[in-house]
Amino acid sequence: MRVKIIAVGKLKEKYLKQGIAEYAKRLGKYCKFEVIEVKDEATPDSASDKEEEQIKIKEGQRILDKIAPNDYVYVLAIKGKMLSSEELAESMSQSLIYGHSNLVFVIGGSLGTSHELEQRADQLISFGKLTFPHQLMRLVLSEQIYRSFRIQNGHAYHK
Repeated sequence: MRVKIIAVGKLKEKYLKQGIAEYAKRLGKYCKFEVIEVKDEATPDSASDKEEEQIKIKEGQRILDKIAPNDYVYVLAIKGKMLSSEELAESMSQSLIYGHSNLVFVIGGSLGTSHELEQRADQLISFGKLTFPHQLMRLVLSEQIYRSFRIQNGHAYHK
């Protein structure tokens, strides 16, 4: 099984890189895990709604270019469904049963994700109503993916 996180922008903070590297190491026992970064678009402070939409479309296309037709895609979105850790683990397990050995988790840019990208998603998921920095979300998502595999394998980590 392959699991990818596709995220907009570069991760700069050393402590976040170290945390993600730790979970990537732990995940090596369950899957081939990678984080793919796509270039973000500069957003002017006074960008119009139309300009913001164009930015989301450009970033969305860069993400879509990294997604294969048979990938099972989770897009993190404010309007997505909130899942418990157990529900995420079950969803990941079910996707494998239905022939999807490649899972992709998408973290959009600061403006969110494009309509086209959301249409491609198999599931829109949310980590709640709180707003998180996109860089921190990579670490949180990496941990939740690891937790999902632990749950699937009957380990007590998630308690």
